[in-house]
Amino acid sequence: MFLSRFQSLYALTLALLLATPLASQATTVRLETSLGPVDIELYDTEAPKTVENFLGYVKRGDYNSSFMHRSVPGFVVQGGGFAWRNSTNAVDAIPTQPAVVNEFSTARLNKRGTVAMAKLDGQPNSATSQWFVNLADNPSLDSQNGGFTVFGKVKDTSMAVIDAMAKLQRVNAGSPFNELPITSMPSGYLGRSNLVMVNRAAVYDANYDADRVFDYLEATYPQYLGTVKSTSASAAGYYLRYYPGKEAYIGTANGTLYYLVPSISPNVESLGSMADWIKAVAAAGY
Repeated sequence: MFLSRFQSLYALTLALLLATPLASQATTVRLETSLGPVDIELYDTEAPKTVENFLGYVKRGDYNSSFMHRSVPGFVVQGGGFAWRNSTNAVDAIPTQPAVVNEFSTARLNKRGTVAMAKLDGQPNSATSQWFVNLADNPSLDSQNGGFTVFGKVKDTSMAVIDAMAKLQRVNAGSPFNELPITSMPSGYLGRSNLVMVNRAAVYDANYDADRVFDYLEATYPQYLGTVKSTSASAAGYYLRYYPGKEAYIGTANGTLYYLVPSISPNVESLGSMADWIKAVAAAGY
């Protein structure tokens, strides 16, 4: 049972040995695209109204089955405006909510990898559902139309997917799709399979990656963890699993992987960066 004396000991040990305050975690949205996942870290406190607006579309599922409808190499790739409806086998505009007030700030410039809201020409406060990723530093976007509000940044690990989008061929399918990126040239009818789809957009729980790492370690190092485990849970600010057969814990915090066997040693062992472990487990197919 997870709520055991070992769990209590673990929480106490971590609190004493690793008392450094945990960094606050920015909201991350994962776009599951047809070219791979794109993780966007949002600027929750710096652009709160814009983030709230964007998350509204995410949580309503408005971006599910949407597609990237504009690509300008060396400038931007843009989405959030249109979705492919399987029921009608056609494109629909994403229903928009009331426009959000412009929150442009010189503290958040349109640099490579940042995500900003699109809007109508000459209307600074007209942003609704559409957004774009800057492929390069774009200072012109900081000085026109009241400045384009940057509200997040694509994580470095996801920029390869964005760059792959930017390298795709483009077709002119008529306004507003006159710079439409496609994954393949259609033999006749342009359909979903030809588009850069955002199959799903959702607030991303970082514990998903932690569970992948835990699963990998269980399979690879049963001599240290055993095969019987508790459900993943949180203790003392750490996300962890307990293995009663080995009286061992594996846990994560602040981007680091930790290992603890209280019956052997009170010392919490660092197993290295979670980023490195995630790369390893992905390569192993987890």
